[in-house]
This record gives sequence, structure tokens and C-alpha cells, in this order.
Amino acid sequence: TITEGNIIKNGFNNELDELRDISLNSKDWIKQFEEEEKKKTGISSLKVSFNKVFGYYIEVTKTHQEKVPERYIRKQTLVNCERYITEELKERENIIINAQGNIFTLEFKIFDEFRNTLIPKIHLLQNISSVISNIDVLSSFAYLSLKNKYVKPEIIDMGAEDGIIEIEKGRHPIIENIQEDEYISNDTFLNRKDCYMAILTGPNMSGKSTYIRQVASIVLLAQIGCFVPASKAKISLVDRIFTRVGASDDLSRGRSTFMVEMDEAANILNNATKFSLVILDEIGRGTSTYDGVSIAWALAEYLATDIKARTLFATHYHELLKLSEKYPDLVKNYNVLVEEDIEKGIVIFLRKIVEGGTDRSYGIYVAKMAGLPEKVIKRANEILESFEQKRMFASKNQIREGIEYKEEKNVVKDSNVYQYPLFMAKESEIEREIQKLDLDNLTPIEALNKISQWKKRI
Repeated sequence: TITEGNIIKNGFNNELDELRDISLNSKDWIKQFEEEEKKKTGISSLKVSFNKVFGYYIEVTKTHQEKVPERYIRKQTLVNCERYITEELKERENIIINAQGNIFTLEFKIFDEFRNTLIPKIHLLQNISSVISNIDVLSSFAYLSLKNKYVKPEIIDMGAEDGIIEIEKGRHPIIENIQEDEYISNDTFLNRKDCYMAILTGPNMSGKSTYIRQVASIVLLAQIGCFVPASKAKISLVDRIFTRVGASDDLSRGRSTFMVEMDEAANILNNATKFSLVILDEIGRGTSTYDGVSIAWALAEYLATDIKARTLFATHYHELLKLSEKYPDLVKNYNVLVEEDIEKGIVIFLRKIVEGGTDRSYGIYVAKMAGLPEKVIKRANEILESFEQKRMFASKNQIREGIEYKEEKNVVKDSNVYQYPLFMAKESEIEREIQKLDLDNLTPIEALNKISQWKKRI
């Protein structure tokens, strides 16, 4: 603490320097005293030590007790040794202790006086600190921008040009510097005219979360006055950036992962405006599939039609892709490209965002990469194929628009209400392979081999 010395530099105060010399020289004296006593007594194991109870003392082991001179005054008896003092040692102890105490007192006094002289000039000190901190931030921006080839974004007023957020070849400011492979840049386009919301689907580990966080980071960097990791950027100011990413619980407050997720989602819906940027990553995954899809759908719809905030929504609920059909001027679908080698069972994540949706997540492939047993992977593929060949819901299940709803055969009263199944049947792996076949160039032998392969997989 500041009352225990070592806060004032040597040379600042003469009196303090003198006291420090006394203290330092006295410690040297103690070492010299120990060596002299060893020679006088012939006790090579003799040592001089210090504690807060007895101060400085001479310690001699029991094996050398007969060599202890009469001038030694016994102070304490221990199991293996005896402790002694001498008049000469106690005199030097008083000098050392008093010097150290005076040093601590004097150092704090000098510090206190120095502090008091600053009080009238505290405003000047604060101004200097503010200027230095601004220089520090701006120089860091400049260094970062030059080092990583950032560009100056075009900043326009909040809401101007339909609240456009247009980024060409954007990059994540952190990920691009820590990964070994070349970072794949991506474009972004959002506005409040024909693309309020971008729904992003794609495989696990393909980079969806990185991409949406990248956009939020670029917007934030632009608004704090830094260049951005992109080849070009045009950004209409946002009033807030809302994010709902990751998964975590709050056990100390008795809140599950899903409850935490819903609390954060509620905060977004209750506070976002049409000038906000909203980043959502897999909303609804903490509960059952049906509840999760329903909540995610309703939340996305509310953001797009009521709040009208610019939104990036990453999801594995492929049913949400239907929102772009219902709201073609508000919602656009995007996905992350992959290359798939069906024969080898290999999936390559290309990290490139393109327009359009996808209905595959390749979760089983990622599980295989993680090292799940082959038996589990094989069984998972069997179950997946079984699911994909069935409709998960009956055809009568529809999305209700408000209160007016009737079955498929009947007529909805409001002609503007559009109905369609919430879940659509998915084609199986084998069906996809059949659709990709070039029948005109397929030989009979190749056809038989294909049929044999399919039979083994059924």
C-alpha cells in the first residue's frame, strides 16, 4: 500500500535518501555481523534472522550449544535450536527499525503534499488525459486500418437512402487475423425498402454465426470512427445494435438456456426501432422443434412487418425460408455454399454467402468430424433418411393468419390472406441423387451399379 514505502523515487528528497542509506547500510551490517560471529564462535551454522516478535536474533543449533559465548543473551528455546541476542545487535536493530518507520512516514507525507498540489490543477490533468486517450484510440484505429487494409466507409444519416447497409467483401476483424487459412470475404445488403431481413441458412460450422457478427462489427467500427474490413462500405447510421447469439444458462437465478434466450429476445422486440440493426442466431433452439419454429417464425415476422428493423437471422429452421414467399419485398433468403462428394461422403464448407435458401444442415457430417462412433453415425443417417421420406405434419396443418382460418378445401374470408403448410416434405438423399443423374449418358452397367448402391443404403 502507499503507506508502506517504495513510492518516491531516489533523489527527490534528501532526508528520505539519508534514511534509505541508513536502512540499506544497516542490512549490510547485519550480514557482516553474522560472518564475524561465525568466525568468533566457530559455529558455521550460526545465522542472524528477524521476526516481528523478537526482532533480530542469533540462532544456534543444539549441537553447538557448548560453543555459545557468555555475552549471548538467551531469548527463546526451540526443539532443535536456541535463539539469542546481544547488546550490539539490539542497538543496530533500533537504528534499522526506526529508519524504516521514518521512511514510511516521510514517503507518505511527501506523497500527500504532492497530491495536494495537484488538486487546483485537476481539471488540467483531466483534459490532458482526455486528449491523450483520444490520440491513443485514433492512432490505434490508424495502425489497425493500415495493417489490415481497412477502407473508409461512406456514412450517411440515420434513415437516409432507406437505411442502407451495403458492404462489399466484408471480413471479420478478429477471425481473419487468427485463422491460418485465407479468410473468405462476403457481401451484405440490407435496407428498409426491399430487404428488411436476411434469413441465413446453411450447414453447421459453415460460418453463419461468424458472418452475422462480422456485419455487426463492421457497422460498429464505422460508427465509432474507424475504417472497416471490407473493399467498400456504405452504412446508414443505426440507433442501436441488438444481438441474440450463443447459448448460456443462469443457474444462480434459476433461469434455463431457453429462458435466457427469451429474455434477450423480449428485450430486442421491446426496444428495437426501425433504425436498429438486429442480429439473431438460431432463435428457438432451446425448446422443442415445434415451439422453436413457431417462436422463431412469429419473432421474424414481427421484426419485419411491425418494427421493420434491419435484421440478419441465422437459423437451421428451414421452414422460415417460406417467409420470403409471403413477404417478398421484406425478406430475402441466403445460404452458405458447400461442395458435397456423395460417393466419398465428404462435405467442403466454402464459407461463401449466396442468395437463396438451403434445406440441409449436414449436422451428421459434423458429428462424424467430431469423432462420434461409426455405429451412431450410420444409425443417424438411417433415421434421417426415414424422416425425410415422410411428411412431418398432415396436409391440413396450415399457418393461421389472425383469426380467419379454414381447412384447405374451404375458402378463407379475407382474400389477402395467404396460407401454406408450415412444414414441407423433404426429399431423401437417394431422391436427390436420382434427380442429378444424366440419363442420356448413363450406361446400363452404371445404372445397375447405382441401383445396387441404393439398395444397400435402404
